[in-house]
Amino acid sequence: MRAIETCRTPARGGHLDVCDACGYARPAYNSCRNRHCPKCEALREARWIEARMARLLPSPYFHVVFTLPAELRPLALRNRRRLFALLFRAASRTLLTLGLDPHRLGARLGVTAVLHTWTRDLQFHPHLHWLVTGGGLAADGTRWVRGRRPHLLPVRVLSRLFRGKFVAALTREYTSGRLDLAGACAALADPRAFVHLKQQLYRHDWVVYAKRPFAGAAQVFRYLGRYTHRVGLSNHRLLAADETGVRFATKHGRAVCLPPDEFIRRFLLHVLPVRFVKIRHFGLFAPGRVAATHRERARRLLAAPPVSTPPEDWRTLFRRLTGIDLTRCPRCGHGTMIAMPLTPRAPFPHDRAPPSHAVA
Repeated sequence: MRAIETCRTPARGGHLDVCDACGYARPAYNSCRNRHCPKCEALREARWIEARMARLLPSPYFHVVFTLPAELRPLALRNRRRLFALLFRAASRTLLTLGLDPHRLGARLGVTAVLHTWTRDLQFHPHLHWLVTGGGLAADGTRWVRGRRPHLLPVRVLSRLFRGKFVAALTREYTSGRLDLAGACAALADPRAFVHLKQQLYRHDWVVYAKRPFAGAAQVFRYLGRYTHRVGLSNHRLLAADETGVRFATKHGRAVCLPPDEFIRRFLLHVLPVRFVKIRHFGLFAPGRVAATHRERARRLLAAPPVSTPPEDWRTLFRRLTGIDLTRCPRCGHGTMIAMPLTPRAPFPHDRAPPSHAVA
């Protein structure tokens, strides 16, 4: 919260841009660069997508969503790092196992996953968005196996295999004592309660949703930006805010108004554990030499053109994305903005340094 509150304010310091022709000056304050900040993700998102383009294959792509059932949300809130990791592991193994099944596709898929934990009204709702190649490299590496449209893999089979893998992994975590069962999860300390939870989980199919395939890599490029670096609430959805409530847009033209403390509580539900990686790659897109070898072989089989990502600084990238040249004076139009340092100012009284005569 402190990072977001002070983002691009005098508290973080920055510099003063001064035009060398007309003398026009404007402050430019530093960003917090926190990954949960709605103002700090745009350029990082653009750089990430361009780097990922080097790994994309000229193939149709499917969008698959794996969702944790409501019965597991209290446990996930208490054990975020562990259960989020289980979610990635169970869903990735489900996709890769079915992809390699000779009765299904018999090929290595390329998959990228992004973790989301929110609904449009900021409720806790952990789910994974997957980008899946519409085909894969044959197990022997000699050909590219194209998926069967309009469905790559049966959704019901995906759902049940995912459920089985996740519950089995969760049971291992429980029996080894690695789960935090305090608070709302205290009842699960009784093994009979955990058995009852498992019975509930097996009574219904888990939600796995597969959208229609994308047309190709260009459409994937545009789509990725909607999911990779998004936070629970972006600035453009905020409609009004005062001491009585915060009103923000949800979907289909609707909006919700929450008391300030409830709004902050819901927003903070979606702060990820420190250093937890929310974007992961598996199969042909996995890091490492083996996956890189399979990926290059797939590119050759698909006659994919080489992709180059020349390095550029953030001002050049900003100009290419927005058409705005930050080095050019906005007043006279021909002067160059020269940066001069600014000293940070503490935004809160308790952040200010003690006077020089204070006793430690």
